[in-house]
Amino acid sequence: MPLPIDAHPLTGLGWNADRAADFAPLAEAGLTPARIARVDRGRCDVLLADPDTGELRTVRTDSRPVNGPDPVDAPCTGDWAAVDLAAVPLPTVRALLPRATAIVRKASGGRSDGQVLAANIDTVLIAVSLALDPDLGRIERFLALAWESGAEPVVVLTKADLVDDADHIRSDVERIAPGVTVLAVSAGTGEGIDVLHACVPGSSALIGQSGAGKSTLTNALAGRDAMTVQEIRDSDGKGRHTTTTRELIMLPGGGVVIDTPGLREVGLYGGEGLGQAFAEIEELAEQCRFDDCGHHTEPGCAVQAALADGTLPHRRMESYLKLRKESAWIARRTDARLRKEQLQKWKAITKSMRGAGSPTRQR
Repeated sequence: MPLPIDAHPLTGLGWNADRAADFAPLAEAGLTPARIARVDRGRCDVLLADPDTGELRTVRTDSRPVNGPDPVDAPCTGDWAAVDLAAVPLPTVRALLPRATAIVRKASGGRSDGQVLAANIDTVLIAVSLALDPDLGRIERFLALAWESGAEPVVVLTKADLVDDADHIRSDVERIAPGVTVLAVSAGTGEGIDVLHACVPGSSALIGQSGAGKSTLTNALAGRDAMTVQEIRDSDGKGRHTTTTRELIMLPGGGVVIDTPGLREVGLYGGEGLGQAFAEIEELAEQCRFDDCGHHTEPGCAVQAALADGTLPHRRMESYLKLRKESAWIARRTDARLRKEQLQKWKAITKSMRGAGSPTRQR
């Protein structure tokens, strides 16, 4: 008889009734549920319940059997996996459960495919260092990325002990983050860490630029030195990447946090999060006279009226239009790529069918 959900060893990692139901057919096939803690070139470290003791343990597995052609479908830190413990020479990931949420950005280097940063998370912690003046446009990008994931974003202004006006900066960020909790914290002094703990039940992921203090925050949440921390230059807040891969860390009392490497590029992959990241602009657009208003010179444009009277800052509107343009470009590139892949697939099928059906040549 299966264990009740609240007594299952994986409950502290986010295992619930829905995931148990999804896994039921895989359990009948003799597979074991696990959560991916780290991915490294065709191998995964997974957390699972030991079949003999019921205690959680980490197992190295082969994940290549579930690596498909689309990078978005590849195993990622935070995924729930079905593991074949009897496989040789390594236990093997045979399937992934459907993702409830996923942080997906556009892959770097001008490519149009996506890259999953973390999966099945409830909260996206956007770390922003106060060692330098926060870049509001970049924060808006991170917010759109977080909303698009399906999880709840929280902006964490780190290194609050380095500035005298942390509350003033927090107010500025709150104005460009409608509906989002914004915290000013210091891992060094402990300021705001208790409040941050209360904001991250379940599974969380930390994203942000290198030097934002993500690994230091991870250690503060974990109550131990779970991640290596390196010194960052005070002059520009930059330094070597502390975190080189995405890693899932268990928190005391239950829950997990996924630390991620610093992001140099924050490209949106789908653009669905723009409406929530720029909620006030979307609300103004609904008041425009024309449904297809471009918010330029059209009569009765509520957006232009808000820009004219100063209730909507021009910087905010410019950021929105820039991200919307980028998202439209990615959508076009993605559609073109999918069409090309589909065409190549059907060409291959047609070629194989012709080869199978053609008569043998007579010599």
